[in-house]
Amino acid sequence: MSKKMQSNILLLITAFIWGSAFVAQKSGMDYIEPFTFNGIRTFIGGIVLIPVVFFMNRNKPEKDMPQMTEEEKNKSSRTLIIGGICCGTALFVASSFQQFGVNYTTAGKAGFITTLYVVFVPIISVLLRKKVRPVMWLCVVLGAVGLYLLCMTDSSFRLTFGDSLVLLCALFFAVHIMTVDHFITKADGVKLSCIQFLTSGVEGLICMLIFENPDINAIIDCWLPILYAGVLSCGIGYTFQVVAQKHAEPTVASLIMSLESVFAVICGAVLLSETMSLRELSGCAIIFAAVIISQLPEKKRKEA
Repeated sequence: MSKKMQSNILLLITAFIWGSAFVAQKSGMDYIEPFTFNGIRTFIGGIVLIPVVFFMNRNKPEKDMPQMTEEEKNKSSRTLIIGGICCGTALFVASSFQQFGVNYTTAGKAGFITTLYVVFVPIISVLLRKKVRPVMWLCVVLGAVGLYLLCMTDSSFRLTFGDSLVLLCALFFAVHIMTVDHFITKADGVKLSCIQFLTSGVEGLICMLIFENPDINAIIDCWLPILYAGVLSCGIGYTFQVVAQKHAEPTVASLIMSLESVFAVICGAVLLSETMSLRELSGCAIIFAAVIISQLPEKKRKEA
């Protein structure tokens, strides 16, 4: 199996984890406030990865360890820390806008607007003078149309205050994807992910203490949603994203991860007995088509 295929599978698993974690996140907000929930869950995600980092370093053969001078080691460590802080800050800002925005808009609009990072990623890539294959623009359009059919439940589209917050969330999720893409080739993926979670968690907890009134009893009552979102959505999901993006094109990665909306609807149907309309099923089909089409050009080049 090629590294590209392995990366795509990891991103697909990531999308499933994020989609299924929607139930946990929704339940968590019944107990505690946004900064409290996001801060604790991302901090837990970082803590979960600490033993993984030590285990991987301990079991890594010496022959695979690059021989570096002291100066190169210091430079590598600085890059890792700076990258983790940058990724963590982008993640914190994006997830905060999302959590607050959901309180002022409908879940359908929030789901659609959030996944507009699919559109923002190639736009940012162009601004950064990165090459974007022409077919990706078709996939972006298909992805946006599919997400609209999947998440929008009415025919109107007015940008309310909540919509604006979630739109900023989509922009910063795109920034997060591009930031990860920049640093993943310069730092260890698992270590980078660990630092980004600890950074996001600390920033969230600081905002929690400043802007909210955390209740320890409410936090304890919310232990299951927090652990689910922290260990699976953060510790596993975002780590898979970081590791997978090392061999995945940013725009393709964003399209695959946008399938979280599809999985959210499927998990809602299976776990919460929710039904999907023909419109929603059509949206799922179009999004899957966009992901498949995004893979075709490179396969043809390999065959040639």
